[in-house]
Amino acid sequence: MILVNDLRAGMTFVLDGEVYSVLDKTNNKTARSKMSIKTKVKNMRTGSITELSWTSGDKAKRAHMDKKEMQYLYDGGTSLVFMDTSTFEQLEIPKEQLAWEINFIKENQNIEIVNFEGEIMGINLPDKIALKVVETEPAVKGDTATAASKNAVLETGLEVKVPLFIERDEIILVTTADGKYSSRA
Repeated sequence: MILVNDLRAGMTFVLDGEVYSVLDKTNNKTARSKMSIKTKVKNMRTGSITELSWTSGDKAKRAHMDKKEMQYLYDGGTSLVFMDTSTFEQLEIPKEQLAWEINFIKENQNIEIVNFEGEIMGINLPDKIALKVVETEPAVKGDTATAASKNAVLETGLEVKVPLFIERDEIILVTTADGKYSSRA
């Protein structure tokens, strides 16, 4: 058990049989009452994001996540297929469980698979990932009065807004948290 006062972003815990990951935490202390703690959490099974309120001194059961690096092989239609590089065992994860993450993974890329007591919870992505631009609109001359941008399609199918100077076949860094352009790679 851990005190909710000690919760930090990225920590995982179990509450009412559900596994949650902490996204954000704020403390509110008034003079007359105990400190109230609000946590923004993500349900690891469903992907839904909710806010939980606690009072100082409440406890939650810590969830120990097992992480294993595997190689993404291919899209199997309804699931994505990964392989353990040491035992060559293959693992299939349903596509709906990785709806957002699929925008950032490409074949033969090593990915960290996260599971809790044998149940696959998802994958861990780096903060930024390098992807190749496969299609982009031509830049319009004279359209630079403000921070102008244009649409670009990346090798995984993700569409992002990029600055006008980005051309086809360039490698760019994309933030995995929000799917936005970060910089050139």
